[in-house]
Amino acid sequence: MICRKSRQIVVNDVRKNPTNITHPNPIMSFSRFALQCRGWQSQTRSIHVGRSSIVSSAFRRHVVKSSQQRRYSAYPDRNSVGVFTPKSAALFIATGTALFFYFRYEKAKLLEEREKERASKSYGRPQIGGPFSLTTPSGETFTEKNLLGKWSLLYFGFTNCPDICPEELDKVTAVLNVIEKEHGTIFQPVFISVDPSRDSPKRIGQYLEDFHPSFTGLVGTYEAIKATCKSYRVYFSTPPNADPEGDYLVDHSIFVYLLDPEGKFVEAFGQSASKEEIIDKVGEVVDDWVKETGKKV
Repeated sequence: MICRKSRQIVVNDVRKNPTNITHPNPIMSFSRFALQCRGWQSQTRSIHVGRSSIVSSAFRRHVVKSSQQRRYSAYPDRNSVGVFTPKSAALFIATGTALFFYFRYEKAKLLEEREKERASKSYGRPQIGGPFSLTTPSGETFTEKNLLGKWSLLYFGFTNCPDICPEELDKVTAVLNVIEKEHGTIFQPVFISVDPSRDSPKRIGQYLEDFHPSFTGLVGTYEAIKATCKSYRVYFSTPPNADPEGDYLVDHSIFVYLLDPEGKFVEAFGQSASKEEIIDKVGEVVDDWVKETGKKV
């Protein structure tokens, strides 16, 4: 298009001014100009082809890239299910494992602390109690093993006591009437005679009918009573050869011992301890026992 227009311009120029032709042969000049135009046309075509090749190559790359993106988006990760990818699964497993070991460590630490606390409470306790074998009003043998499984309230006295023993047994009865309503029948009151010469099984059974019905009376020989009192650190003044028909008083320790369901000493309540104080203390130790063991007995 360009060469054709240029050629027309040259022809018109020759026609108007023939004298301006520098070449002696106008035909040769026109031919050379035509060859030059053909070269320009060839160069123009090469440029156009080059540009077309560049555009075509870029277009092909764009099409290939777009098709790859569509193909990748059409086929998501085959190892993933929803949002649960292998990476999230590994993170979940690692977190679960760490939590498992953490809580196991905390549980062991808590149990250890409870054991230490329990040991610290028991450390320094007086070693009160031990093996014994006495007789109930029904003639059955009663040993320290019968103290297991319940909270025991032990009192040492004698049936001929004029005032102190009845007052202490009345106090224990009043305490039992209250704590059994709150905690149930998990308590065992025991009365041990320190007057083996006069207190027979039948007599002690009749004596305890005036107090709480769950009382168990225990009697035995002088040697058995002496050994039991020694184990529980109870003082008594009954002579070994006391007259069963004699009218005498017995001096003895005035304490109510509280033992836990394992038969271990917990507390000793003296004559000055009120009913309310004993009730509060019993409730406190039972609650502590429940925290440590998960049960009342």
